[in-house]
Amino acid sequence: MSLIEPTDANAVLPMPDLIPTLAAAAQAVDAFMRAAIPAVRAKVSPGGKLDRLAMDREQHAVHALAWYATYAELFRQVHGWAGRLQAMGAFGETEQLLVRLLTAEYACQLLGGIPMNQGEVARPADLGVTREQIDLLTAPPLARLMAEAGGQAVKSRLAERVADAQGRATVEATGLDDTFEMIRDQFHAFAEEKVLPYAHGWHLRDELIPIDLVEELGRLGVFGLTIPEEFGGAGLGKTAMCVVSEELSRGYIGVGSLGTRSEIAAELILTGGTEAQKAEWLPRIASAEVLPTAVFTEPNTGSDLGALRTRAALVDGSWSVTGNKTWITHASRADVMTLLVRTEAGTTDHRGLSMLLAEKPRGTDDTPFPAQGMSGGEIEVLGYRGMKEFEIGFDGFAVPEANLLGGTPGQGFKQLMATFESARIQTAARAIGVAQNAMETGLSYALSRQQFGQAIFAFPRVHNKLAMMAAEIMGVRQLSYFAASEKDQGRRCDLEAGMAKLLAARVAWAAADNAVQIHGGNGFALEYPISRILCDARILNIFEGAGEIQAQVIARRLLEEGRN
Repeated sequence: MSLIEPTDANAVLPMPDLIPTLAAAAQAVDAFMRAAIPAVRAKVSPGGKLDRLAMDREQHAVHALAWYATYAELFRQVHGWAGRLQAMGAFGETEQLLVRLLTAEYACQLLGGIPMNQGEVARPADLGVTREQIDLLTAPPLARLMAEAGGQAVKSRLAERVADAQGRATVEATGLDDTFEMIRDQFHAFAEEKVLPYAHGWHLRDELIPIDLVEELGRLGVFGLTIPEEFGGAGLGKTAMCVVSEELSRGYIGVGSLGTRSEIAAELILTGGTEAQKAEWLPRIASAEVLPTAVFTEPNTGSDLGALRTRAALVDGSWSVTGNKTWITHASRADVMTLLVRTEAGTTDHRGLSMLLAEKPRGTDDTPFPAQGMSGGEIEVLGYRGMKEFEIGFDGFAVPEANLLGGTPGQGFKQLMATFESARIQTAARAIGVAQNAMETGLSYALSRQQFGQAIFAFPRVHNKLAMMAAEIMGVRQLSYFAASEKDQGRRCDLEAGMAKLLAARVAWAAADNAVQIHGGNGFALEYPISRILCDARILNIFEGAGEIQAQVIARRLLEEGRN
């Protein structure tokens, strides 16, 4: 029996032409983008060339463009997903409701304002477009979605369907083939048994994820998922990486992120390493014999990687490293660091940076860095605790000369840039997993918590939150899969990966925040897992490119190429 009492007045009106309406809506958004890109370009291109100072001055408009472009791509991908499901005979009631609610809400946001965060809204007028161009966002298909696709009846019915599927409604018809769904089932079961029951304890005790679990993930192939078979990996692509990262991050973001360090290291070596380096390191990374960590960030530099000051000089056949690094995840337990350093004295930007494959012994809680020339300590953090964060100081730390990635100095920044697509796709997948966990946790509480003689799920302001979580998770999942597919097909996808990461981080934070609200006062109590999920969700808009940096990168690409 439904927990929500249906009435004739609230019956969901059918939309038999939903897919063609969605196609036309996507075309209308594209038409608006064709007007918006040159309008913003005019603001930031005095003399016809992009000007950095002008882009900084007009940062709100520039970043608003990135958000509008992200929504435009989402409309395209959701339409494509719906069409594929219809062709398969799998575009059922739940899928239609997900599409209706998401596109109705996002159509309204396109016209009224897209929330870049809680306090900053991107509106059409910010882009410098004319009144007539803004009216493109009121085109009949978009207006129809706003007026007919959403509403309380749709939200309530979708919430019922989500509850019936115990929160898994968004993954019942992903549009992926059976191989990916088998992988999902395997890692969903793994997370259910070996991660979810223990994650909150690890978080509260601020413990490292148990090494035996890390080793088991290694045996399951998590760390070699995208490494070619010739080097001991599974030879799967980024879509498989998304599926695995989602399910493990749903269990606990720390576990879902274990593979990120291996993914970054493997990508660096595959794209920039010598044949000897590939043969030496990739099989060891794939088997989890070697656990890598990424050592890039420095105090006071943040996202400005070109300003790094840690230096390395050749001394007696070794690179002698001196400087400081911070926000290094899993640093104590790692066996090898992908270490970005300045090897060319006198350079002050990205030129002169090199990447070292720097081996180190595993540390312990008492002695995190038992290596000569290396010291450091833990940074205490709100969430994302299972691998711990560290700051590291180097003072004459020695790295063999042969461990210069690629064998040629000065290539470090270029090598690092080659990894950003994969890293951001995986971060989007981690965010989807966190959002899924938040939704399922909020749903479980809403169904069990009794107030005023009924489960609080019955109240619209509660189940509406859950319905919107489900719809947004569906949408950003398709955006992430699209980026992964582009990468798997060997196409440049920095734009698509950036869009997926940008939106997924916002969706995860909104889901976690709303799930806390559903819990009420209990959501503020440390004993409830949702408090951890909220803390974990917050980091997603910061690492692998803060939201502001991500929007800047997306917009610059659009403005340079004139894409829509």
